[in-house]
Order: sequence, then structure tokens, then C-alpha cells
Amino acid sequence: MEIRDLYRDVILDHNRNPRNFGVLAPPARRATGHNPLCGDRLEVYVTVADDRVTDLRFEGKGCAISVASASLMTEAVRGKSTAEVEALYTRVHALLTEQEAPTDPSLGKLAALSGVREFPARVKCASLCWHTLNAALASDATKPITTE
Repeated sequence: MEIRDLYRDVILDHNRNPRNFGVLAPPARRATGHNPLCGDRLEVYVTVADDRVTDLRFEGKGCAISVASASLMTEAVRGKSTAEVEALYTRVHALLTEQEAPTDPSLGKLAALSGVREFPARVKCASLCWHTLNAALASDATKPITTE
């Protein structure tokens, strides 16, 4: 299977059947993300204990790439330390934005997001959830964020 086929199949699957969609009750941290260019809007909820992501969910509306990326992200970061989440964000951001970045098989299903590089206008769709998660993990995540 080619990476294009994998990209399409993974994005479609996670868009049609998003994992971890819904709300977490307080004391979960929460942040709102909005991409005004295409109208994507989502909320990310995250629970952290002993500096480790113990649970996270998202809700909102957006394009297929935005929803799929959020779904993939929730699967990838659960159980990781906040430092591991930050390192994973850096790797995913490079995958989305650097044309010559190799597709790292250790990213698992997240590697399917490499297909977004072919559509630069969609990079913000794929990265919105990651920026929103970072805001939720920050000490003051009370203000909506945007990827403008």
C-alpha cells in the first residue's frame, strides 16, 4: 500500500469514526481551538496526573483532516508524559511542514498525516488539535487559541 492510500484510508476512517470524541468533566483542563480560514473549531479536554496524560477527549466540528488529526492525536498521546507529548508534537509538526522530512514509521498511524504536506493550506487543519492540546496543557488554558 502506498502512503497516499494509507493517508486517505486513515483520514477517512478517523473522520467517520473519531476516537475519544466527547467531553471530560472537570477537573480536566480545556482549551478551544479555531481555524478561521476554514471554520474548524474544537475543544480539547485533558486530564493530567503525575505529569502524565491520563485521559483526553475532543469535540467540535471541522473538515475531515481536522477531525481525523484530533482523533489520531488522542490515541497517540494518552499515557505519555507532558515532555513526551511536546516531543511528539515537534515530530508531527515537522512531518506536516517540512517537505523533505522522512516519514518516521515509529509515528504509527500519525505518519499518515504526511500526506497533508501536499496541500499546504490544510496544514493548519491538521495542526489545530496539537496547538489546542498544548494550550490545554499550559497552566493558563482559559483563552481560545487560533492557528492564524
